[in-house]
Amino acid sequence: MATNGTTTQRSRPTDRSRPTDRSRPTDRSRPTAATRADAEKIREGFTKVRNGGASYARHTAERSVDVPVGVALTFADRVNELVEPFTRPVTANRELRSLRTRVQRELNRFERRGASARRKARTRARRTRNQVQRDLRQGRRRARTTLKRNRAKAEDGFKRAQTTVQERVSALV
Repeated sequence: MATNGTTTQRSRPTDRSRPTDRSRPTDRSRPTAATRADAEKIREGFTKVRNGGASYARHTAERSVDVPVGVALTFADRVNELVEPFTRPVTANRELRSLRTRVQRELNRFERRGASARRKARTRARRTRNQVQRDLRQGRRRARTTLKRNRAKAEDGFKRAQTTVQERVSALV
């Protein structure tokens, strides 16, 4: 690569000892249709470059008009879709019945979901309450057992101490 950022083309040494194939077309013997197509592409490129700024400005101006018009038409279509069923009494009644039916279905769905959540919450609360009560009963049972055992040990130790004291007092008297 050259220092200015361009690439240099190296020429290949030609091999004169190799026979050339005359049956293959060379660059000079290309069909004229391809040459015309290439020339048209080049002219089209020049035209695009020359008219590019004007084309871009025209496209931007058209777009700035087309977007608001498209928005207005879409909005009008949606308003018409909403209003159209209510233009005649028969269709208005039909639409209202349909709306009532949909609302009723939604309410039923909400009711089922709420009832299901309420049952699950009640079941969870009952399960938690039973678990807490079970833990309390077990704790009380353990406390009573420990208390009885400690009381029995204390009474046994007291009786032994009493017996020992009585024997010593009897030995002194």
